[in-house]
Amino acid sequence: MRADARKNRDHLLAVAGAVITEQGVDASLRDIARKADVGLATLIRHFPTREALFEALLRTSFDELTEKAGDLEEASSPDEALVSWLRDFVAVAHNYRGVVALMVAAIEDAGSALHASCVTMRASGARLLARAQAEGLARTDIDGADLFALGGSLAWLSDQPSLAPRADHLFDVVVSAILTKQDQ
Repeated sequence: MRADARKNRDHLLAVAGAVITEQGVDASLRDIARKADVGLATLIRHFPTREALFEALLRTSFDELTEKAGDLEEASSPDEALVSWLRDFVAVAHNYRGVVALMVAAIEDAGSALHASCVTMRASGARLLARAQAEGLARTDIDGADLFALGGSLAWLSDQPSLAPRADHLFDVVVSAILTKQDQ
């Protein structure tokens, strides 16, 4: 990709990220293009579908979560690694309002542009959970899909104005329900 095209694409992603953070996943593509000072055709040339735009925005965050899980597996105790990863997962999912529904749909749809990144990211959390379970530090009646659902639920709570003030407390409640040992 030419340097100017890469610069334009990066600018579109930065503006789209800001708009979606503010307005949620239903933000108008026309509004994103307008705020980026480009025509809708330019946005569509770079991102032919809404899903392609979300895939470009989210893939980096999901890949970073996957990489962080690998780092945590080597550097942290199993329970600390799990809690740290879950906190970051919730933050990423909350960063783009409404993205939880897209993530859930992408995991179920192998044809989705987000499918591979979501599945890999969820699997990294599942590995951290399994490691904590193997050490007797996490309950054994949940799996990676449950952890993903709990994290998504916590992110959704943060999106609700009347519940957002309780989000940190509820994160701690969920973590205490997952861990069998209270060293967090």
